[in-house]
Amino acid sequence: MAIVYLGLGSNLGNREANLRAALRGLWRRGRVEAVSSLYETEPVGGPAQPPFYNAACRWETGLEPMPLLRFLQGLEHELGRRPGEERWAPRPIDLDVLLYEDRIVGEEGLTIPHPRLAERPFVLAPLAEIAADVRHPVEGKTIAELLAVAGTEGVRRIAEAGWAGMAAEKRRL
Repeated sequence: MAIVYLGLGSNLGNREANLRAALRGLWRRGRVEAVSSLYETEPVGGPAQPPFYNAACRWETGLEPMPLLRFLQGLEHELGRRPGEERWAPRPIDLDVLLYEDRIVGEEGLTIPHPRLAERPFVLAPLAEIAADVRHPVEGKTIAELLAVAGTEGVRRIAEAGWAGMAAEKRRL
């Protein structure tokens, strides 16, 4: 089993419900071990669009990187994201592999660690809550150190770790 850190985002529809549905879906192929607080952030790049809800989770899975990517893309599709959408367009769900243990992967359609992880406060802030001491395998710095450099401008915490009711929801799964 591998420890994988995922970034979760949503800016269409019921954003919180979309993130909760994605977290429930992850249990089909692994175990969600930790979930960050919930953040609201302004979109980066792309057309004008609504703000995102962002979170991060630590997930234990037996999937190797490429099957993991296919699983996540299938889960995104189930939750309303369609292939071929404009890059950085509004979307009901966005699931990104941020880190996969300390592995470095560069395959067609998949780069691990996530190529823009070290420069994105909206990813680093939630990730630092659950992986502050984890080292970025390319940068050599911890997630907390990367966040200190990137800052938290435009990142607003709107719900504490576990979000209201998430623990009860997990027990039902």
